Amino acid sequence: MTDQTPAPFAGPKRVLSGVQPTGDLHLGNYLGALVKFARLQHEIPTFIFVADQHAITEWQDPAKLKGQVREITAAYLATGLDPKVATIFAQSAVPEHTELAWVFDCVARIGWLDRMTQFKDKAGKHKERASVGLYAYPVLQAADILLYKATHVPVGEDQRQHLELTRDIAQKFNHDFGAPGFFPLPDALTQGPGARIMSLRDGRAKMSKSDPSDYSRINLTDDAETISQKIRKARTDPDPLPASLDALEGRPEAQNLVGVYAALAGKAPQAVLDEFAGQGFGVFKPRLADLAVEVLGPIGAEMRRLLADPAEIDRILADGAARARALAQPTMAEVRKIVGFWNS
Repeated sequence: MTDQTPAPFAGPKRVLSGVQPTGDLHLGNYLGALVKFARLQHEIPTFIFVADQHAITEWQDPAKLKGQVREITAAYLATGLDPKVATIFAQSAVPEHTELAWVFDCVARIGWLDRMTQFKDKAGKHKERASVGLYAYPVLQAADILLYKATHVPVGEDQRQHLELTRDIAQKFNHDFGAPGFFPLPDALTQGPGARIMSLRDGRAKMSKSDPSDYSRINLTDDAETISQKIRKARTDPDPLPASLDALEGRPEAQNLVGVYAALAGKAPQAVLDEFAGQGFGVFKPRLADLAVEVLGPIGAEMRRLLADPAEIDRILADGAARARALAQPTMAEVRKIVGFWNS
């Protein structure tokens, strides 16, 4: 019996992640991803991109897309990413992403993509009307990751299936082309506390850029008064906060607000309950609003300052794209040679 264990990847560790420029970034994005990016850049070489090619799997206004890319970049910078430390770039500025995606389209199997639940959720009952790009975007996602031979990817639960697909594609490419260990099998970096922030209007639904109610989320660009108003209007229940986490079960809105306070304050949820046990939301919400304004207010102000100088944002993106291509081009050259393309 032959050993089926994949050959280990011998290259350096790298982190890669990205955010689509579709709608305003919000508190959930900040706590679930952006603060983690800022921390990771000091621990491991970090590549963070704006996923504008993923964005067009659904219609985007071409007149607005470039501005949306700048806004995501401003959020990266305002929340602590340092362009001298992390590589920050727009996906479309590195054409090797889509070139590698085509190779991977020919490696991935239709049955693998048929099992992707994200497509089923986004396409709904009318999948025949969805774009081919929406169906195949997990393959482009695999190319995003493996183009830089990233070994670690910050993911939420909704993206774990796509990372498993990336591992399958990497393993099949390495096997089919006799290139053991060429691509790594990337591991998930779980996002930890604060990763799943729920809607302020429905504690059972994840906070989302696509929710039609702006009061369901706190946008990073919201001013202090708007942040306070949204928290005051957040849905709650009539009971006071309990003394234990177990007693929060079955109270999704209360559980969410306690989790938001804990994440913003850098505390454990139980420590928040220790402070507020027995008190109602008339006491808790103003304290949460003050904390949210204290943490998020400077971020919004810095984003507005950065967006007032788009040329500087463009300079950062151009520099990041050049650094990204310095890694992407050699990888793609090796792939062409491995596959046997004429221009290799």
